[in-house]
Amino acid sequence: MLIFVETVVCMTTIELKNNFHQLIDSIENENLLLKFYELMRNRSISKEGNLWSRLSKEEQEDLLLAFNESEKEENLIMHNEMMKKHKKWL
Repeated sequence: MLIFVETVVCMTTIELKNNFHQLIDSIENENLLLKFYELMRNRSISKEGNLWSRLSKEEQEDLLLAFNESEKEENLIMHNEMMKKHKKWL
């Protein structure tokens, strides 16, 4: 796998596309092909930096709720308090 990664860096766009096609053609595992397809399709239709639109409605609502809660001072915890509380994991 490391060899493949090293050769990708040196490939032109045309070589990369050709090698990618050959890789896909050599895969017999349908589940793996489906995962590659979904990954590539999702990455090709989403714009760079457009994370919000990739979140589900529930994830968007949770994020907005967390943001709104963080705006209230009574919900905030001092940094040194958090450091003490979680010291064993740091």
